[in-house]
Amino acid sequence: MFDSLKKKLQNIRSKFASNIEEAAAAQPEPQVAELPAGVEAKEPVPTPAAEPVPSAAEEAVEEGRQKPTFFERVKVLVRDREVLILEKDIEEPLFELEMVLLENDVALPVTDEIIARMRRDLVGRQRKIGASVDDLVVSTLRSALCGVLGEGLDLSRYIREHERPVKILFTGVNGTGKTTTVAKVGHYLQKNGFSVVIGAGDTFRAGAIEQIRTHADRLGIKTIQHQAGADPSAVLFDAVQYAKAHDIDVILADTAGRFHNRANLMNQLEKIRRVMKPDLVVYVDEAVAGNDAVIRADEFNKAVGTDAVVLTKADMDPKGGAAISVAHTVGKPILFLGTGQGYDDIMPFDPRVVVDELLGGEA
Repeated sequence: MFDSLKKKLQNIRSKFASNIEEAAAAQPEPQVAELPAGVEAKEPVPTPAAEPVPSAAEEAVEEGRQKPTFFERVKVLVRDREVLILEKDIEEPLFELEMVLLENDVALPVTDEIIARMRRDLVGRQRKIGASVDDLVVSTLRSALCGVLGEGLDLSRYIREHERPVKILFTGVNGTGKTTTVAKVGHYLQKNGFSVVIGAGDTFRAGAIEQIRTHADRLGIKTIQHQAGADPSAVLFDAVQYAKAHDIDVILADTAGRFHNRANLMNQLEKIRRVMKPDLVVYVDEAVAGNDAVIRADEFNKAVGTDAVVLTKADMDPKGGAAISVAHTVGKPILFLGTGQGYDDIMPFDPRVVVDELLGGEA
């Protein structure tokens, strides 16, 4: 997953490290004051055993022993020497990082934010000689990426902490795998000990009711449905009533795919929200759509509101730009990544885990 971006980020790490090391080598050695003329530097010589001396003399000798010699002071100075990272030292790799992010479908405002964070955290940074430059670069890049991805959303924790039934409404454009995602999320919740009912709210698309019912039957999940062409608000109202009557933990509401610029369908979605009163509105799109997914998610959020995002087909996306961009652009967390065709092929989105994967593991 995201193999292209992962490989290029590895190269960028090397570029940053190389430039910083070269800059360190070019910086002048620290100046050390010379000894006065005619004075020879000597290591302290242990005082041989002798007759007992007065207490005050013993203290003076001990003080002389503890005082570092000239050469000892130089050793400490070199060992503790720090290198200052200047903007010119990282300007080239920052530009290359910017190009890599843009080429991998990271949205321009998100790219600008990552570059700004990297510049802020590295320029003026002091590094001790001998400290790992790669560790410094990786920790800074990890911080920048996690900063734009946000904290994420743990759905199981959310359900446990909220009054039940928790009502989750799925929205999105046509053909992005929304109905299959509803089934996958239902299976995920079952495995985590929650009871689920599905509301077949896509009464517009031919075959949609049969599709979601087939998925639900395979998983042993109850489906609430009306006939094709029925008012989806009525279907989902009935789903809520069923869940309350049967102590169901979670309602998953499927809806028809629609574009944000179709006023009639967006008005219908607004009616569904008023009737169902969802706890979470989840927007579904494809990771492989790249910047188009980011733009659509933002438009949906502006039109009807979004609480979280699911990106499907993440296993087919070598770039990863949408996953990095959506959370920052919309200001809402990514909930899951779809990673295949099976019901188990859905991965909770943990920003730190994803960043560690991109950067090749824990630094």
